[in-house]
Amino acid sequence: MLGPPGAGKGTQAAIVADTLNLPHISSGDLFRENIKNETALGQKIKAILDVGQLVPDDLTIEMVRERLRRDDCGHGAILDGFPRTPAQAKELNTMLSELGGKVDVVPYIKVSEDELVQRLTGRRTCREQGHIFNLAYHPPKQAGVCDIDGSDLYQRDDDSPDTVKDRIRVYLEKTAPLIDFYHQAGVLVEIDGGREIEPVTQDLLRVLSVEG
Repeated sequence: MLGPPGAGKGTQAAIVADTLNLPHISSGDLFRENIKNETALGQKIKAILDVGQLVPDDLTIEMVRERLRRDDCGHGAILDGFPRTPAQAKELNTMLSELGGKVDVVPYIKVSEDELVQRLTGRRTCREQGHIFNLAYHPPKQAGVCDIDGSDLYQRDDDSPDTVKDRIRVYLEKTAPLIDFYHQAGVLVEIDGGREIEPVTQDLLRVLSVEG
């Protein structure tokens, strides 16, 4: 599942995975899980992150490979946040071939830059568990308080207007080769993400049921 910051990629991946009874595999969640559980991979990743370096492809790929080998992935999975580069995409193809699978479809949720900026600058995050609200589209019932666990809501530093625009620019520059890779492979499907959650979900489910 591809999409720029603010496109709703994580939200849609979770909904679709739940609807299709498939695991939602987020690379960010995998990093946190391995670090929290102090696995061998987690210890290596933590040591790298602690000194401010980027996790190399080989560790990320090994982490995803371990996750895809689990029993709940026997009928497929929704990947979110991986791959990020054509090199990772090629490794994923090799990995899936070894496991007897393949990439069926790559939904790309497209949203205009103006819409993304509006969404991200209005985003508020729960301090306790990371629940996300938006002042324009999904405001909390009580200002500044999470509906779910009652903790404070705050605006992340990277949700300021200037930072948001820079994040979008960097994402588009870095992801363009990956989008082209999957377009040439014939598996990329563009989804209009500039709508409410439900119609986007329905389009994704339709695409996945046809292509999957």
